[in-house]
Amino acid sequence: MTEKTGMRQSDQMFASKAGIQNIESMKREWKTAGVKILGITGGVGAGKSTILTYLKENYGARILEADAVGHLVQEPDTLCWGRIVETFGADILRDDRTIDRGRLGTIVYSDRDKLDELNAIVHPAVKEYICQEIDRCRRVKQGLLIVIEAALLLEDHYDEICDEIWYIYADDRVREERLIRSRGYSQKKVRQIMENQLSEEEFRRRCRTVIDNSGNPENTYDQMDTALQIFLTDKTGAFFDE
Repeated sequence: MTEKTGMRQSDQMFASKAGIQNIESMKREWKTAGVKILGITGGVGAGKSTILTYLKENYGARILEADAVGHLVQEPDTLCWGRIVETFGADILRDDRTIDRGRLGTIVYSDRDKLDELNAIVHPAVKEYICQEIDRCRRVKQGLLIVIEAALLLEDHYDEICDEIWYIYADDRVREERLIRSRGYSQKKVRQIMENQLSEEEFRRRCRTVIDNSGNPENTYDQMDTALQIFLTDKTGAFFDE
């Protein structure tokens, strides 16, 4: 996971303990340094991994995946780990003191209130870590195009951080086929997952750019290249407005 996000263990420990003292001040510094932050979201099976790979390989983007960061901030002896253990008990730990996600999942997925309690611990820690990593990239002049991918990007208000958010779209039939083929899901399970995510209308309403990833990858890449030409020269956005 560390390799995927480009993060070091020392960075993770710092982010979990230091806190974000002044996000507006950090954002002004990101702007001055020329950092551009792109959010990527979309429904399950839309092919977001393909998008991230293209951005990394062709634009040198620093990719920050919220799911991977969520694992990092729960490593032993971090602040987030401590709060989870305090809340749900030491029985969720393995012998090596790492969190057994199976045990924790058994607790939270049968009780909506407990799931909300877990999310209230993990989600702010993930956002805090991401902000700290953006600031580290700014300081070392590394990864000035930063891409944040999260399934709950809109729900967790990453629009407060991102200059622009892209909705990665694929039609339902394509998404179903991808998930059945790649993950072995049943059609029923795929449709249940889709029903629990934001609607296409909501994604389109809240995202500035739509990338149609239903067909030929080359068509997707052409859309991305065009959108990126605009995005990388645009001085408007979440924190680029004067």
